[in-house]
Amino acid sequence: MIEDSGCPFCMIVQRDDPDAREVYRDDEVVAFFPMEPAVLGHTLLVPRRHVPVIWQLHDNEAEHLGLLIVPMSRVIVETVKAEGLNVIQSNGKVATQSIDHVHVHLVPRWSGDSIGRIWPPETNYSERVKDKAWNELRDACRKIHL
Repeated sequence: MIEDSGCPFCMIVQRDDPDAREVYRDDEVVAFFPMEPAVLGHTLLVPRRHVPVIWQLHDNEAEHLGLLIVPMSRVIVETVKAEGLNVIQSNGKVATQSIDHVHVHLVPRWSGDSIGRIWPPETNYSERVKDKAWNELRDACRKIHL
């Protein structure tokens, strides 16, 4: 297993952080509460291998991580009696990634919680600009072979 000795998530994976509040562990993923949860029940899922951004995951790691999101979300919502849940995954500093180790936030939500909106209320892109981005992305996606 590749790790980064300076990575706080690798420390949790290696069981080197005595303050970690781990809730789940298997051969590929560890789940734990962040040190400063946004709300109670906020849980992070991280691959055990140190991977900085999602597009560097091996396919089997991505599959395992993705498949774990649903049952973990169900357990969190049922356990903390949440009204909803955000699944958040960010890559790169510009996307608000603060730890350079892939992680998925499972954030239970309630009416009136302290998190508030996570999307801008509106955007003002022209139809021409949206069509250009759509055509470029659609053409690039046609080259994906699974």
